[in-house]
Amino acid sequence: MTKSNGENPQRTDIKVSLIGGHRLAGATLHERTVTASLIGGADVDLTDIAVPDGAELRITKLSLIGGVSLKVRRDVRVEVHGLRLGGVKDDGPSEPGGPTVRIDAWGLVGGVSVSRA
Repeated sequence: MTKSNGENPQRTDIKVSLIGGHRLAGATLHERTVTASLIGGADVDLTDIAVPDGAELRITKLSLIGGVSLKVRRDVRVEVHGLRLGGVKDDGPSEPGGPTVRIDAWGLVGGVSVSRA
């Protein structure tokens, strides 16, 4: 995760496509990321980065069809918000405390699946 400095607070990355999803790696993300597509999901892998305790990383997913597949470390807490037809699969953090990843998923069809490494 790339942390913004004081000159450019809360930098937001935006990814847009008509058909096809997005693959996002943790080292290239900023604190806020928006991904939008008509048809296609988001595959997000955050296992290779060290998110500091108390930090919040926010990912917003907008699509008609497509969900979110998120891979995080065991100590990361995940909050899922938004409106979509599809459930949320998350076993929760295995350790108390830790950083937070917030997923705002908006769409017709597609769920949110969280796996822990």
